[in-house]
Amino acid sequence: MAIAVVDPSQYEQQLAEKAEQTRARFAAFDAPELEVFPSPPSHYRMRCEFRIWHEDDDLYYAMFEVEFDDEGNKKKTVVRMDDFPVASQRINELMPLLRERLKASPVLRERLFQCEFLTTLSSEALVTLIYHRKLGEDWEAEARALEEELDIMIIGRSRKQHIVLTRDHVFERLEVDGREYVYQQVENSFTQPNAEICRSMLSWARDVTHPDKAQAEGREQGDLVELYCGNGNFTIALAENFRRVLATEISRTSVASAQVNLAANAIDNAQVARMSAEDFSLALAGEKAGRRVAEMDLDNHDFRTVLVDPPRAGLDADSCEQTARYERIVYISCNPQTLIDNLEVLCRTHRIERFALFDQFPYTDHLECGVYLVRR
Repeated sequence: MAIAVVDPSQYEQQLAEKAEQTRARFAAFDAPELEVFPSPPSHYRMRCEFRIWHEDDDLYYAMFEVEFDDEGNKKKTVVRMDDFPVASQRINELMPLLRERLKASPVLRERLFQCEFLTTLSSEALVTLIYHRKLGEDWEAEARALEEELDIMIIGRSRKQHIVLTRDHVFERLEVDGREYVYQQVENSFTQPNAEICRSMLSWARDVTHPDKAQAEGREQGDLVELYCGNGNFTIALAENFRRVLATEISRTSVASAQVNLAANAIDNAQVARMSAEDFSLALAGEKAGRRVAEMDLDNHDFRTVLVDPPRAGLDADSCEQTARYERIVYISCNPQTLIDNLEVLCRTHRIERFALFDQFPYTDHLECGVYLVRR
């Protein structure tokens, strides 16, 4: 894996090339003009992790450059990271301060293996220090002093230990279309890494699902069903566009966080259920029952729009078939190949009305796409 080289002077050109490649790749689907949402050209990633490399009395942040030779053999090269232009300004401010403090403390540095940062646009910072040793009261005392000194929150991890000194999450605040949304983001669980792109994604999804559009087309807006909802990232921002929202997620941590976020944003028309997309598809088809299915009250929903934000594997065959049953589909994709595979199925019954590129990871080949489909 190559470490992204950040050069803001080249960003517009690289984004233009990425957009042109995306248009060519999806040309077979007769999509409308691609909407391109740029990232900040640097300091856009709100979370990152580094190995801690020890050399005699020194230690520093490290990443690995992975290369393959002509025979397919893998070679890993340690790259020292004194700063990281990909990461947020807050992370870059903390990196040298934390490093010097760790170097100066035998208790904090002993067998320290990895360091993870989670920050917000408002500069909250949670730092997780991961060790290959048991952490004792001496570590906790020094870590608490470090929290106060750097105005951060610290978590200590080692085998069978998870020591939370203040809290295990930050609160991100995103202003979208004139409204501020609050999101609890928990350490070591999935959140959108590029906060500004996340704002663009939420605004775009709100726009394509706005009830005025349905009214103008003479359609009923109905309710929204959401698969892979995570911590309620889209659920919270889209709730006011629908009568009711039912969202599902398999991760216990993400579901708990989504419940916190519904309450924090005073959302009273959305429900988050812990269930896999595959099981939920069975429940909608009447092939799965039980307490969780009963609590969903499926008979009292009028689902007309579905939002899916699947992992890189995309939608499985059953979920794809289930998704095609709705009038309108909002598909957020982090993998263009699985998106293409799924669109080959979905476009048999639906046409693409809107198509967007969100540059979640500048200077890389990574593509984050948004597709809005309407039944033919």
